[in-house]
Parts: sequence; structure tokens; C-alpha cells
Amino acid sequence: MRRTVQPSAANMKYMTWDEGLAKTAKSWANQCKFQHNNCPANRCHPTFAYVGENIWLGVLFQYIPAIAIRSWYNERQFYTYSSQRCTKVCGHYTQVAWADSYKVGCAMTICPKLGKGDPVMFVCNYGPAGNYVGARPYTEGASCSKCGKEDTCENNLCSKQKGKKYPNWNPKGQAPQLAACNLLCLLCALLRMC
Repeated sequence: MRRTVQPSAANMKYMTWDEGLAKTAKSWANQCKFQHNNCPANRCHPTFAYVGENIWLGVLFQYIPAIAIRSWYNERQFYTYSSQRCTKVCGHYTQVAWADSYKVGCAMTICPKLGKGDPVMFVCNYGPAGNYVGARPYTEGASCSKCGKEDTCENNLCSKQKGKKYPNWNPKGQAPQLAACNLLCLLCALLRMC
């Protein structure tokens, strides 16, 4: 979707999965509040000071991540790039198409308190955040014509990012898992047994 924006983007980064953003999304989805996460700076992710967020609410029998993401992207029909104006809601689209956001993590939770028919809340977090007031989501131009020096052009997107794991980081609201114990944790546990 990011490589098909119109007009074409000169600096659109290739987006990859991020475990930390997925943990944040799951933590927030588990709250079952159909509103945006208001975590303070540097509390939503171990690397990104601020993260973007899209939320979708539907029912379990209709839940397919692609449907939610497509609905956000389809808001492009309400956005005019040249004037930076929306005729209806288009903030979900501009976050999906925000050129500098290059990481994403998503999660879903069934939220019975949000309605009937097994309501599902699907949350995607983006790093770094987009949707800055007065800024366009990307720079218009030939695909990859304004990529960074270290970037390569992959499927008309600027790419250089590698996946990163955050095994010892858990956002507020999500209990640490036993598998998250690092070497220091194991050493402390062994010393207590002696």
C-alpha cells in the first residue's frame, strides 16, 4: 500500500515488523478502551520517543487484519495531497502513508464490554510517529529518488532497517513473560538457590 500512494512518494521507507510496537499494541488492546493510548513520551517504546497509532473495532467473525488495514488505507479518497486537506476522516491513512514511519507492530483482543457479537479491537502502532500538523505524509517525486545514503530501493521503497527485539521490555499493562528472563536474571535466580 505504501508504494502505491498517489502522487508517488520519493522518500517512502520500507516498513517492517517491530516486536516492541506489537507489545505496546497488545498492552493497549488488552485495556479494551476504544480510544488512543495516551502514554507519555518514551513510555510507549524503548527506542521511539513517540509512536503513532491506528485502532479498528469490529466483530470476531469479520476480523481479518487486512480488512482493518485496508479500511485505514482507503481513507486516501478523502485526502488531497496538494492542499493537505481531508474532506472526512483521513488520519488513519496519513499514518499508514507517513514516509518516516518505518516500523509497525499490531495486536488484537476480544473486548466483550465494547458491544455484542464478540467485539474485536485491533491496534497498530507505528514508529516513529507520524501525522504532524502542517506536514505532508511524504515528499512527492519518483519512487526512491530521495532515499537516504545507506538505503536501497526495494519495491519502490527506501530500505535499510533490520528487525530488533526487546526481550526485557514490557509496556505498562502487560505482565512480563517467563521467557523474558535474561542472563542476569538467571544468574540471580541461581544464586538465590545456593
